[in-house]
Amino acid sequence: MESIGRYLMLGGVILFLVGGGLYLSAKFGLPLGRLPGDIRIEGENGVFYFPITSSILVSVVFTILINIVLRLIKK
Repeated sequence: MESIGRYLMLGGVILFLVGGGLYLSAKFGLPLGRLPGDIRIEGENGVFYFPITSSILVSVVFTILINIVLRLIKK
């Protein structure tokens, strides 16, 4: 049970950091969600929105950060 608690706390910290990063990106005017390549289709009955470019950018940034952290932990 102790390891489950640690994983839950780690997940909470990660969610907090991601939320803080999104909040700061909005404060500094970074256009996440409005980048060229993000798909937005408006119809009569609704809107379809798929932020593909923003998703790729966030994925690359998180991959780099995770690799840096893992290399620092192994030393």
